[in-house]
Amino acid sequence: MGSPLGDFVRTARDSIQPQTLGLPEHGRRRSPGLRRSDLAARAGISVEYLTRIEQGRDRNPSVAVVNALADALSLNASERDHLRYLTKITGGECSAHTRPEPPGREVRPTVLETLRLLEPGIALVTNRLGDVLAHTGGYESVTRGTGLLDAETPNLTRYVFTDPRARTFFTDWEDIADEQAFDLWLAPSAGNSEWFTTELARAAGPDFTRRLNRHVVPRRGVLRLSHPSGCELRLLRETLELSTDAEQLIVLLPADDGTAEALDQLRRSSHGRLRVIS
Repeated sequence: MGSPLGDFVRTARDSIQPQTLGLPEHGRRRSPGLRRSDLAARAGISVEYLTRIEQGRDRNPSVAVVNALADALSLNASERDHLRYLTKITGGECSAHTRPEPPGREVRPTVLETLRLLEPGIALVTNRLGDVLAHTGGYESVTRGTGLLDAETPNLTRYVFTDPRARTFFTDWEDIADEQAFDLWLAPSAGNSEWFTTELARAAGPDFTRRLNRHVVPRRGVLRLSHPSGCELRLLRETLELSTDAEQLIVLLPADDGTAEALDQLRRSSHGRLRVIS
């Protein structure tokens, strides 16, 4: 049985072409990427030990070994953070026996007041599971007609993977799907993540599970939306972490003049207002 840490190390190793590290090709191989022996040599550990880590049989590598693997895999800062996080949860610091349960849905009054001040801008409060906990009228104007806010308790991750309209609304659906799956690893708690991923896997199927276990750190570029009204929107995302609440305040800003004009038109035809979803 594997582990999140082992899955990530194996995926990262498979994504590296030996020649990019100045290593010779070894001819045709059954699997892509870097050989275990090459990675083990670069990290200064034995092949047998690396195999145990990748297969989930060793779940508590030392800090030195984790740092050596990060160096050997040439991970960037975000990937290193994810590696350290997976080491933590694989080793049991986030208890595997935590009772699976949904996270809280309360939004602090000061955060709600901040949302009010952002009107008529496009902003929402969410958590890493994708629950939309509160949003401005501006956000409603952008999502109207897409089905995203139709549910009693809207969830962006569930919408992306289970509602066919999401594939039209998000121009770069593949990238957004990778982002939402990756963020589940950063859920408020291990119990929260287990509860949600178990529930969603049944509805979303193998594509969701595959993306969840790839551990590819997403590069969050411009958000491109195809609004049902015919507007093409390009939005910049500014995310403010509300660490005390395990929530995020996300603000969407127009990336160009055309998007700014389209947003003005959507707002003029909208009667949306601040909404709290508890």
